[in-house]
Amino acid sequence: MDYFPYEYRPGQKELVSFIDRTVRDRRCAVIEAGTGIGKTVTSLSGTLSYAKDHEMKVVYLTRTKSQQKQVIRESAAIGNGVLCVAVQGRSAASCPMMRDDPDLASGNAEEISKLCSVYKRKSNGVCHCSFYSSIDTVNIEEWVELIRREHPDSEEFSRMCEDVGVCPYELMKLILPYADVIAVPYPFVFIPMVLDRFVEWMGVPLSRTILIVDEAHNLPDYLRDVQTFEYSDYAMELAAKEAKDHGDFELQEGITVTDLVAVMKEILAAAEKEYLIDEDGMLPPYYLEDELMSRLGVSSITISRMCKSMEEIGDGIMEKKKERRKLPRSYIHSFSRFIRTWIDGDEDNYVRLIVKEKDNPMFQAYCMDPSGASGPLNDCFSSIHMSGTLQPLDAYVAELGLERVDTLCLDGIFPKENLLTLYTDKVSMKYEEREVEQNYNALMELIVDAVNAVRVNTAVFFPSYSFMDKMVDDGLVRRLNREVSYEQRGMSQPDLMTMLNRFKDSDGGVLFCVTGGRISEGLDFPDKALELAIIIGIPYPKPTARMRAMRRYYDIRFGDGMRYTSTIPTVRKMRQSIGRLIRSETDRGVAVIMDRRIAGLKEIPADLCQDIPSKEREFFRYSKY
Repeated sequence: MDYFPYEYRPGQKELVSFIDRTVRDRRCAVIEAGTGIGKTVTSLSGTLSYAKDHEMKVVYLTRTKSQQKQVIRESAAIGNGVLCVAVQGRSAASCPMMRDDPDLASGNAEEISKLCSVYKRKSNGVCHCSFYSSIDTVNIEEWVELIRREHPDSEEFSRMCEDVGVCPYELMKLILPYADVIAVPYPFVFIPMVLDRFVEWMGVPLSRTILIVDEAHNLPDYLRDVQTFEYSDYAMELAAKEAKDHGDFELQEGITVTDLVAVMKEILAAAEKEYLIDEDGMLPPYYLEDELMSRLGVSSITISRMCKSMEEIGDGIMEKKKERRKLPRSYIHSFSRFIRTWIDGDEDNYVRLIVKEKDNPMFQAYCMDPSGASGPLNDCFSSIHMSGTLQPLDAYVAELGLERVDTLCLDGIFPKENLLTLYTDKVSMKYEEREVEQNYNALMELIVDAVNAVRVNTAVFFPSYSFMDKMVDDGLVRRLNREVSYEQRGMSQPDLMTMLNRFKDSDGGVLFCVTGGRISEGLDFPDKALELAIIIGIPYPKPTARMRAMRRYYDIRFGDGMRYTSTIPTVRKMRQSIGRLIRSETDRGVAVIMDRRIAGLKEIPADLCQDIPSKEREFFRYSKY
């Protein structure tokens, strides 16, 4: 059955057939599909026929709520009785009983789940949570038909449930076995404990699911991050305070929790002084465990015993907090888990670092191998990986350790003449040169001239927030005479979307953002919402200790560390930023790259231009404003 709901555009029928054939052969599809191909609807259409015929689930992995909403919309367009549900992770904000307690706002899914078990208990035959107790009276089939008819996203579904006094989280678990398509965040599949529960709720094993990975170019970094663990000076202070608040505890004769924390802080300070260079530094093998044994005068077995004691102490603290309906969190417990994990960790795939963020130094064990968490991609029936910036496909496949792979590259369907990419050789954004006075002043002039040449909505992509702040402080905004919006570090999603919508609706507004940030990926700027992108510098990774370790690791693993750790991620970030300009067949735009080094990056085709303002005016056929 053909599930594609629209008239086919060039390349779409080929892509749907390719995905369908790959699924039927129980293989993995790795696809780069250019702008306009309709990645969401083609991937759904290509997987649903086999999935429906064989009673399988299509699990669509997304990073953002906006991507989930797109999955819901396309499933609604497909129709044919397809039931699509969107699931978000557990949080206090999603629980009617916890939402109004500010002390619970920072709780993670595991903590909220533990606290939820207290609310669900019965006292004298009455459940403490009326939303949970109402589940017993729900007609699941009626809700299934309501969702099939209304196509709510996760937030809309929560409101619908609360309106009738039912727990959204518990009801969604009961609906999942009926679903054909389930849109979930990455953690539902790549965090083992979460995956186990998710599989149980679906009612089918992972081997009977088809996974679709949206914006797949992000997956390797996500899988590295999910396996990385760290512990900071600030967290140690919280552990010490918790120990004092609960009477402190002796872990070994003469050694209390606060004693152990104090020694860890001393070791961290010594590591910062000796090994930290700029923002990080590589630690010698076994540095932490050797220092602990030396300073405490104990063996590794004793350290292990002390950790076990701290875990038991932490469990007791969490249980007491849970009974008082407080967030069941213990800093002593997490302190113990960190030490255990650090000492027992895989030396081959991790690099041990001292890292400093602002004034908060930390120990970090950074995972260099994403394939350690990619098992579900091979254990499922079939997986579909799609992005507009996934090349080189062989590198993606190798990094994740994917098996049974078919690959496909499709160009974007929009006219290539709609996009003009220029670069200047008058400045360099090499880290050592970017703030040299002559270079910096030339860059300032180039940005001002390029922005002021045409009155169109313009995004300026800076190499970092700090460099953006410096140019603002040095008067860049005052010289533009335009309304400027800013992407800010740590900006909440609602604040980000409010700012973006204001920019999109502006007449010739300017947006300051960061290459590799949230704005440079996955967001659409249709029609005239964005027509000029100025990209300051090439986002080569900074030569930190972590990057040097990564390069050595990939030299050993694949024989080309530079390609995997520098060239590939840099090209993907550049293509993502440039890709914001052309999102439909009527869009047009100019990308201006301000860095002479782009001439050596052949994967980004750009024309050298000595008079960028004139080229911009010629392209848009506008007079100068």
